[in-house]
Amino acid sequence: MQLQKKKDKICAMPKGKEGKGTKVDLKTARKAIRMTPDGHRRLTLSNMGITIFPKCLFKLTNVDELDLSRNQIKTLPESIGKLLSLRWLDLHSNKLESVPESIGNLDALTHLNLSNNYLTSAGLPAALGFLTCLRSLNLGMNQLDTLPPTMVALDGLQELGLFDNRFVKLPECLNVLRNLTKVNMKRNPLKFAQGDTKEKSEPVEEIFLVHEGTLCRPCLKRCKHWKMFAGGGGDGGAGDMFGAGDMFEDKRIRTYTGLMVPKSVAAVNQDVWRIRETVK
Repeated sequence: MQLQKKKDKICAMPKGKEGKGTKVDLKTARKAIRMTPDGHRRLTLSNMGITIFPKCLFKLTNVDELDLSRNQIKTLPESIGKLLSLRWLDLHSNKLESVPESIGNLDALTHLNLSNNYLTSAGLPAALGFLTCLRSLNLGMNQLDTLPPTMVALDGLQELGLFDNRFVKLPECLNVLRNLTKVNMKRNPLKFAQGDTKEKSEPVEEIFLVHEGTLCRPCLKRCKHWKMFAGGGGDGGAGDMFGAGDMFEDKRIRTYTGLMVPKSVAAVNQDVWRIRETVK
């Protein structure tokens, strides 16, 4: 009976005190480890009401994949950089406002999901550029308007989610990351210049990037025409929708749908700033 009560205390979310949440001990964490179909050890602690990053996880040196999504974690410890075995880290739908520099030590990471948090551009460390093994990075549903310049070093990045943020122009790293195949920038207040007119730039409702080879000839012709109308001068600024001016000739990145919003009930419980206003 006493043992059962102890388990209930660990696994249930306490009531009353704000800032308190589910505590995960080493035994609970070990029981939550499962083998993935491709032979990796995944620890899933999703949607458990966790408010503080569990210290016991640092004793699990054989975990390859860690899922702490849909919790209430506000900060990550600097010691997260000690989880060197991680290749997959999911922290979507928490309350993170920043990411520590030490995350750059996780150079084995191939997938990182930080979507649906409270991240600002100031909260993204330059050390993200050290994660050169990254193939997928999801930063959607945050408060970002720029990305760290060091992200140009992520040569292997293939999927990038930037949807539901505050970007008014395409990040410059899109001109450099040549292996990108999927970029999602839906629902950002992107703007473009209207030719030589002096009118105020209008926000672009949605924008994707795709490979030129996926477009039929008429659509490709229209896109090229639109690019010229939008004042694409090749400087990667707000007037160049597709990044560098020579991207059509080099057949690199265009528009793409991908990295969609995570399957989380937290998406309907965001603060006022997350509510999309109708642009008139």
